[in-house]
Amino acid sequence: MYIILKIGVFLMNILYLLFKLFPTKNKITFISRQSDSINIDFKLIMDEINKEQPSVKVVALCKKIKTGLLSKIKYIFHMFVQMYHVATSKVVVLDSYCIVVSCLKHKKILKVVQMWHAMGAFKKFGYSILDKDEGHSSKIASLMKMHNNYDYVFCSSNACILPFAEAFNISCDKVKVFPLPRVDLLKSDKYKKEKKSSLYSKYPILKGKKNILYAPTFRKNVDVSLQINELIKKVDYSKYNLILKLHPLVENSYSFDAKEGLIIDKGISTFDFSFVSDYIITDYSATIFELMLLEKPIYFWTFDLDEYVNERDFYLDYTKDIPGVKQSNINIILKDIDNCVFDIKKQKTFIDKYVYGGYNSNTYEISKFLLKLLSL
Repeated sequence: MYIILKIGVFLMNILYLLFKLFPTKNKITFISRQSDSINIDFKLIMDEINKEQPSVKVVALCKKIKTGLLSKIKYIFHMFVQMYHVATSKVVVLDSYCIVVSCLKHKKILKVVQMWHAMGAFKKFGYSILDKDEGHSSKIASLMKMHNNYDYVFCSSNACILPFAEAFNISCDKVKVFPLPRVDLLKSDKYKKEKKSSLYSKYPILKGKKNILYAPTFRKNVDVSLQINELIKKVDYSKYNLILKLHPLVENSYSFDAKEGLIIDKGISTFDFSFVSDYIITDYSATIFELMLLEKPIYFWTFDLDEYVNERDFYLDYTKDIPGVKQSNINIILKDIDNCVFDIKKQKTFIDKYVYGGYNSNTYEISKFLLKLLSL
């Protein structure tokens, strides 16, 4: 596999020389492999740029690398499209690793911005977990030039600068504090009202009882279906609805029996479901930063904490620094939900440290920064 990848990277660089013959345009290209549709952060920025500078061309290339040989072949052809747009852009914005951006040698005029899809400095990632079970091998990371060619990386606060510099293997001066645009929506009463109305219309059952959202993190090669089934069985559906929202990378791996009060909708994001949720159960997911901004009570179901620390670990002290109930026993968590055991004030102190709140509009500030890069 290593030899095949090495040959592939070499051939890509040869082919890319042809794409670089095309003239550079006044264009910003957004690339994601998190989903097949434009994420909310990209959309907000693209709309803002179109409003501020309609002459600037904006392009979004969003496609997941799925399992199966045919899907991987399709993604290879998609990479040719990426090559063209990267070669003809002045600015490229990413929300995850991109083979084309990191492995190829680009025109000097190109500026690359990594706007990572998760806020805060919570669980370790990137170069911080090389050779760990949840990370990549040093050998593959070196071959694929993991997170190479970045001019800037965005993070959500000053407290995240050092961890992000470590994760992306860059100097701290390249890390800029710009919380994700979605934060603007979390603060918008209008957006909250519209999202609630939309979800209540689709799921009227959500209005009749309190709603528990279960949003676990992604675990590499770990089956947690037994734990999820345990939660499904133990929820008191006379009092609560249970919204099950698995990580996008595993949501097609499990199936569960239908149950009155159990809602599973792969087409609606955790972000959107959070607006109609009264209580959140998670574990090590970075969505806690968004949920805390909404001042939702959060409970941490840590049934595999020791294993997760060994395989991945955190940038902070999980047991001491993160506010909220942490239990390996789901019965205790459900009992604490019944008794409303939580401390919103501690959550507020935590989130103020990890998500900078000084901008009137994160979307506007990021768009302004990107437009400035066009003129450099």
